[in-house]
Amino acid sequence: MKNIITITFLFLITLLTAQEHQISGTLKLTKEAPTSGISVMLYQTGKEVFYKAVVTDKNGAFTFSNIADGGYYIQVDAVGYKQYRSEVFNMNTAAIVLPTITLKEKVNEISEVTVKGKKPMIQVLADKTVFNVQNTINATGSSGFDLLRKAPGVIIDNNDNLIVEGKTGVLIYIDGKQSYLTGADLTNFLKTIQANDIDSIEIITQPSSKYDAAGNAGIVNIKLKKNKNFGTNGSASSGANIGKYETAVNSFSLNNRNKKNNLYGNYSNRFGDNYDFINIYREQSNTIFDSKTKTKNSVNANNIKLGYDYYANAKNTFGVIVSGNFNNNYNNAGTRTTIRPINAAVNDSVLIAKSIGHNKTYNLYSNVNYKYADTLGVSLNMDLDYGKYDSKKENYQPNTYYENDEVTVLNENNSFQNTPVGIDIATFKTDYEQNFLKGKLGLGAKTSFVKTDNTLDFYDVVSDISTLNPNRSNQFIYKENVNAGYLNYNRTFKKMNFQFGLRVENTNSDGKLNALVASNNERVKRNYTDFFPSGGITYDVNNKNSLALTYSRRIERPNYESLNPFEYQLDELSFMRGNPFLKPQYTDNIKFSHTYNYTLNTSLSYSHVTDYFAQVIEASGPSRSFLTSKNVANQQVINLGVSYPFEVKKWWNVYFSLNAFQSKFMATNDSFISIKQETLSLYGQNNFKLPKGINLEVSGWYSSPSIWGGTFKTQSIGSLDIALQRQFMNKKFTARVAVSDVLYTSPWHGKTEYAFVKINGNGGEDSRQLRFNLTYNFGNDAVKKSRQRETGLEDEKSRIGK
Repeated sequence: MKNIITITFLFLITLLTAQEHQISGTLKLTKEAPTSGISVMLYQTGKEVFYKAVVTDKNGAFTFSNIADGGYYIQVDAVGYKQYRSEVFNMNTAAIVLPTITLKEKVNEISEVTVKGKKPMIQVLADKTVFNVQNTINATGSSGFDLLRKAPGVIIDNNDNLIVEGKTGVLIYIDGKQSYLTGADLTNFLKTIQANDIDSIEIITQPSSKYDAAGNAGIVNIKLKKNKNFGTNGSASSGANIGKYETAVNSFSLNNRNKKNNLYGNYSNRFGDNYDFINIYREQSNTIFDSKTKTKNSVNANNIKLGYDYYANAKNTFGVIVSGNFNNNYNNAGTRTTIRPINAAVNDSVLIAKSIGHNKTYNLYSNVNYKYADTLGVSLNMDLDYGKYDSKKENYQPNTYYENDEVTVLNENNSFQNTPVGIDIATFKTDYEQNFLKGKLGLGAKTSFVKTDNTLDFYDVVSDISTLNPNRSNQFIYKENVNAGYLNYNRTFKKMNFQFGLRVENTNSDGKLNALVASNNERVKRNYTDFFPSGGITYDVNNKNSLALTYSRRIERPNYESLNPFEYQLDELSFMRGNPFLKPQYTDNIKFSHTYNYTLNTSLSYSHVTDYFAQVIEASGPSRSFLTSKNVANQQVINLGVSYPFEVKKWWNVYFSLNAFQSKFMATNDSFISIKQETLSLYGQNNFKLPKGINLEVSGWYSSPSIWGGTFKTQSIGSLDIALQRQFMNKKFTARVAVSDVLYTSPWHGKTEYAFVKINGNGGEDSRQLRFNLTYNFGNDAVKKSRQRETGLEDEKSRIGK
């Protein structure tokens, strides 16, 4: 019922649109240069209020829609050209066509402007969708992980896997650099990134051949804020999240920039406690195991980043980045499991289990970059990266079996696990572009080397004495070398743009399990080469309508954790096990899209995934079960996407997105049951400008029943969030308060069946919270455009396991 209320509320406020007026025009430059992508700003006279901004298309045309009556003027700022400001005109007819605007080139002037407007919350571009985080006040107190739930078309399942347009296998980038973390380590890292430090989130569903081929569902790039102002400036932020427990979030950034040098850095942390729960009802071997688990997590997570750019001259730039992530986390879980035969009214026994864990992780990454770019369209970018990841995990698990009275002890099985992990990653990549045959030709290469060292020391604990168990202790070493090359060509011909590319990747891998019992040793070596074509055609029908057709082939390699055959014990009866024989999964994507008036975007896509990584639960003896990954199915996804940002009134702005998809899993293994599900995913956001400078934001997301991990059928979930914001001291000081998951509808419910094991479960976390945040920005407002660059450490970082 709560989900229905949420959906109805979102639909009602998005359908209340108003028909208003339109302003259009055309922009030209005095020299031969592209006229697309230039910002045109509309200001309202009287108080000189910024009203709206659009960008020009490939022909220099622009259109402002839904404009209220009143006086306005146009302003255009483009690098290398003098600022243009039109005469004041009155909007009192249905449509106004402005005279052609011709920008005049600057001579010996520094390209410095003052930003007066702000980006829209959602930008639908030709190759990606951009979620501008700084424009949503409901991000208050949120982390990078929380924000992904709000990103258009993104769903997060019960195992914290990202689903985009119905597909798993999303590659996470941070500032254009691939994160090599996966699983719990990636989740913990994203939770340490504060919303105040994030500039935008880019969703790239059809990456070109320039990007690594990894990621079935594409790429999600989290871009952190980098101050573009001259002089010394920065920001400081502090907040608190209050739910079942309390968490503090803080961040600080500092930037110093002049014409030759840019030195910048930021630090953020998150510390406090949080809560989660999971309930699993399992039927196995004619026995019911009904477990309920509650966990308290104590978090102390810290991020730091330092960077330096040297602008040698107009063509050459050098840069270096060093970043680190340090976590010191504790968890204390309690599980109660009743055990009885099916159809029995009384329990045979009750298992009371605890899990007391301590996890310390250290991630250090460094990048050296060189970039050359001239005025003739030639550019060269080179990146050398090195990353080191260390994790030290300890876990004590006492398990006590009682009779049904939960007083009489039947037996005890206590254990202690020490699981250190070390990962070293080194990459080099280079990208070159130049004008060629009236288009743009791109060439590049990348090589990466990864070594992971995983140790499991399993101890049986009897009378407080720990004894190493050789049958359950081992070491897994995995080495991987990927060498890649690509070419990409892009050309515009009249109203059409053509882009095609080809990427070739050769993978050499060697996974070796060294067990204390020699008979348990395993080794898997692989060498394979793959070709990944990509391409697209866009057609500008007119100034308001454009069409696009794109295709790409991608690969998802197993993350390092999924290959490790260790048994990670969750409790006495449940554990996780990697699969060293897990094969890569491949995806073919084709997508047709239409954009109207640069705002309303609709798309229809089809994807076919071969050798899908299904998350399956198998029996291990009569009472134990384990979670693992297997290539047991192919997946087919058909997705319809709609997104639309619009203005209802000057004081009311709306963004709405919808993804409706059918996900079909077709069995390639007799133990797997083919399954199909239609899913509707919605996100809506409403911004209201209230009196006295107060902004109100009401947003929410909803997902109808879906399939997680290829086997888990879930019920509907969603969330309604509300936030208020007010700015002081010339907008340098911002105060925010928010309530997340107001109706507490984000906990999940679902069921699965595989190989004679049936499971019905539910779970959730401390998602309903009251959040406070204060932010202070200091420094000058003279803005100089900063360069955007990415490194080569992206694909490998994203695969570091739990």
